Amino acid sequence: MTDQALWSRMAPGLAELGTCTFADLSRTEDLEVTARDLLKNAPDTFILIGFSLGGFVAREIVRLAPERVSGLVLMNSSARPPRPEIAKRNAFLIGHTKERGFRGLSPDAVKKAFHPDLRDDAALIQEVKDMALRMGGDAFIRQLSIQRPDRRADLADIACPTLVIWARQDELRSMNESKEMADAIPNARFEIIEDCGHMTPMEAPSAVLDLLTSWLGDAEI
Repeated sequence: MTDQALWSRMAPGLAELGTCTFADLSRTEDLEVTARDLLKNAPDTFILIGFSLGGFVAREIVRLAPERVSGLVLMNSSARPPRPEIAKRNAFLIGHTKERGFRGLSPDAVKKAFHPDLRDDAALIQEVKDMALRMGGDAFIRQLSIQRPDRRADLADIACPTLVIWARQDELRSMNESKEMADAIPNARFEIIEDCGHMTPMEAPSAVLDLLTSWLGDAEI
């Protein structure tokens, strides 16, 4: 439930690395359909960065068009299907939203996405809540409805240089989820960002940019 503003702190640094396009996932309800739509307007070859849900879309793009992806970055993401309790919670939220409407994300839910030291930063929390409100209730229902099959068996087929990033205080995605992706992808590098929660592009933009720059140089993409 984030839009392009998620990347605002990283945008200047990303622009120094190359021309950037930011995907709109507000209408995403099927990973393969979204991946095919993005491929229609993408360059012939490109480096792909996927954060959280974007990581699921990014892996789908690589699965469909591996020859076009020259490098892949997966941040705070996973290749696992949702746990049963998460699927149950999502079903409840879908029904609740359809019945009562979308009033935005709860402050507690947003705070959990950040490092504990940032959870009292009212401006930062509001920034995420504002993004969710801009995305809207239809996007909220669509994203909760997305089928996320177990794609761990497909990871070995990813041939391009890959950077997998996890943040030490990420309470939404575990280190094991990121590490198993890095271990399964043949040409992957695994990095941990310290003192950071789930929202790495907002919490640690400089650290992410440093990792990207180092990885791009080492991978010679």
